[in-house]
Amino acid sequence: MLTVAGRGVPRRPFPYVFRQRQTFMIEFGHGTHAGLRRTRNEDTYYADASLGLFLVLDGMGGHRHGEVAAAVARDGVVEQVNSGQSLADAIRLVNEQLISRSRGLSEQRPMGTTIAAVRIDNGSFEAAWVGDSRIYRFDSQLEQLSHDHSLVEALVNAGELTEAEARSHPQRNVLTQALGITAPGQLHIGLCRGTLAPGMRLLLCTDGLTDEVNEARVAGIVSRTDIAAQECVDHLLLEALSGTARDNITAILVRAAT
Repeated sequence: MLTVAGRGVPRRPFPYVFRQRQTFMIEFGHGTHAGLRRTRNEDTYYADASLGLFLVLDGMGGHRHGEVAAAVARDGVVEQVNSGQSLADAIRLVNEQLISRSRGLSEQRPMGTTIAAVRIDNGSFEAAWVGDSRIYRFDSQLEQLSHDHSLVEALVNAGELTEAEARSHPQRNVLTQALGITAPGQLHIGLCRGTLAPGMRLLLCTDGLTDEVNEARVAGIVSRTDIAAQECVDHLLLEALSGTARDNITAILVRAAT
């Protein structure tokens, strides 16, 4: 059974469509699953079309620390954006809050999370990310907007690994940036902006999906126009679960109306 872990996002009948500020129609689907090897789901997400805010987070730390870090970061970004902060400023503030909270823990375990965030406002979008949770745009073809903050991505950029080698590298999940772990002065927030044209899709997901389902198959699912966005997300999760599903899996698909 597919389960939902978000706030303000109960299951509703298809289609899940909102007219943002009465000027722009979007439909979205969302879902998360613990996977087949994990007993706890440290992923979380938030989806609110009226605010135009969509977040996917992948916590890390074990012993519930990852679960707590992801939830604290999620709620903190929502609060900051609601108060008028930009995505980047909201993420910076949340990073500082998580670091401060970690200092109060008796255990010396890391308490961190990735984040992939999209804010839509009147047909334009802003994307921000830290870590290896990803943001894709589909507009006739699938394009990765985010860039992984990971060891293998750094090695690929340095010419020391090929893309093919990176996909199977034993350290492919080692991060170089994470909220709650990276010092404020060293935090690098990936950013991009664009226009959400009619028919375009934005996909936010954790590495539990991208490690299991190749981009060609992801593109084939998100490109479908015969099913609702929620059904597309359900298909993505089921596709990941048909493999090893070693990690938690989370995805949000935002689709602009044609």
